[in-house]
Amino acid sequence: MDASDIRILSAGTALPGPPVTNAELAGRFGMDALWEQWVEVFIGTRTRHLSVDLGTGEIHSTLADLGERAARRALVSAGLRAADVDVVVMGTATPDALMPTTVNVVADRLGIDGVPTYQLQSGCSGAVQALEVARQALLAGGHRTALVIAGDSCAKHFDLGADLRAMPPAELVNVVLFGDGAGAAVLIADAPPGSVAIRRVLTRFTGRGRAPGQTVEWFGLAERDTRRAAIAEDYKAIEESVPRMSAEILEELLADLNWKASDVDFVLPPQLSGRMSERIGERLDLPLAEEITCVEETGNCGNGLLFFQLEPALQRLDQGDRVVGIAVESSKWIKAGFALERV
Repeated sequence: MDASDIRILSAGTALPGPPVTNAELAGRFGMDALWEQWVEVFIGTRTRHLSVDLGTGEIHSTLADLGERAARRALVSAGLRAADVDVVVMGTATPDALMPTTVNVVADRLGIDGVPTYQLQSGCSGAVQALEVARQALLAGGHRTALVIAGDSCAKHFDLGADLRAMPPAELVNVVLFGDGAGAAVLIADAPPGSVAIRRVLTRFTGRGRAPGQTVEWFGLAERDTRRAAIAEDYKAIEESVPRMSAEILEELLADLNWKASDVDFVLPPQLSGRMSERIGERLDLPLAEEITCVEETGNCGNGLLFFQLEPALQRLDQGDRVVGIAVESSKWIKAGFALERV
C-alpha cells in the first residue's frame, strides 16, 4: 500500500463548557483591570474553556468525557460506527489517571473492544504522534479504520485558592494560557474519491542536551508535601524557539514533497497563545495560505488544538487544496508536522 492511500475522513472536537473570559478569571482571583490588560497584550488569549467550575472548584468534565464526545462526533461525521474501528490511538500530556489509560476508558464507553489501543504521553506534538502511529498501523496491513484521539485537561492543576500576585512568572502564565479540550479524527486505509490524503507526517525528538521548556509534575502520596510547582513554563525559551522551529518544520515538509510555499492553501500553525500565533505566522511567511487559528477563543488545550484547526479545514478544502500543519512540543522539544491534500 502506498502511504498516500491513508486518508482522513473526518475530525471532531469537544470543549467542557462555556468560555471563561479574562474578566471572569480576574474577578475569581481578585485581580484588577491592569492584570486583564496584561493578559490581552502579553498573551493574546481572550477566552478559554475549563473543566473546573470557578465558583465551586468542582471538576465537571474529565479528559475521558471530552475524548468520548469528540470521538463520537468524528465517527458520525465519517458515517461510521464504533464497531468499524480497528485500532485506537490517543495522545495526551494529562491523562485522567496513570492506570487505567484514558484511551481504554474512552474505547470502553464507545463500545470498542477486541482491537489494539495505544496511548502516547506527550505535550503539544502528541496529536501528530498519535496520527503517525495510527497511519503506520494502517500501512502495516490488517487494519482498515483507525480512530485517533488527543486532548488535555489541566483542571486537576487549577488552584482556585492561589494568590496570583505571589506566583513566579513560570507558574502565573499557565493560569491564563491553558484551557481544556479534546479532538478526534478517523483515518481509513483506502482511497475513496474526494477524500483527504495524508502526504507526509514528520515527528522527531530534538531535545538532546536542551533544558525543558515546560514541566508537568506527577505527585504520589510520598510527595504530597512537595514544594515543586505542578506546572511550570519557561515562556521566554518557548517564545524564542517555537517560531524558529516552526519555520524549520515547514521547510522540511515542503522539501520532502517538492512543494513550493505558494502551493500551500491552508496552514495550521502551533497554538501556544494568540500573540505567539502572530509571531509564528510572520516567521512561516506563507502569504497565499489561509491560516486557521483558534487559541484566542479556546485557550491552549494542548493536544486537542490540532483538531480544532483540522475540523474546519477539512470542511473547506476543495479538490487539489493542500494543507500543512505544524506542532512543537516544548517540554523536551519535539518537531512535528504533516501535509494533507484533497484528491
